[in-house]
Amino acid sequence: MSVRPATKAARHQRIAALLARHPVRSQPDLARLLADEGLSVTQATLSRDLDELGAVKVRGGSGGLVYALPGEGGDARPQPPEDTAVAVERLRRRSEELLVSVDHSGNVVVLRTPPGGAQFLASAIDHTVLPEVIGTVAGDDTVLLVTRAVDGGAAVARDLLALVETRTAPEGTTREGAAP
Repeated sequence: MSVRPATKAARHQRIAALLARHPVRSQPDLARLLADEGLSVTQATLSRDLDELGAVKVRGGSGGLVYALPGEGGDARPQPPEDTAVAVERLRRRSEELLVSVDHSGNVVVLRTPPGGAQFLASAIDHTVLPEVIGTVAGDDTVLLVTRAVDGGAAVARDLLALVETRTAPEGTTREGAAP
């Protein structure tokens, strides 16, 4: 069970995550999503939060207007919620480009990348709906994933390898460090 402090920063993070994953058309819609997570927010606070986060309304995938936050990494254009399939495809591409090895122990998965690649891979994992992963920590060439289940590392390692092996590995082989 995740515990979130009742801080402005935690509330802003939750709003950003909801806007990235759900087409939010109005402040009452956003208030309902927050309430579903046990966070009660007044309309005035929600309006101030959206302003502080730089949220604007943009045309979403279905054609209607939805709240969006500025993009990351130099692309400051507001981004509508991302389709889960698009996020998974980005994770697959990043894994194909950057994943050097995978190892696991208990609820920890260690991913190795070329120097400078860990943060790109960790970001792709963070923006993908992987409910079993509760967090990532990225260094220069290593990503540490922590899973919710005490023994969840093996399954997450297999899932990440499956993303790339179905398209890149010769039949009957696995990448270095992976558990069979």
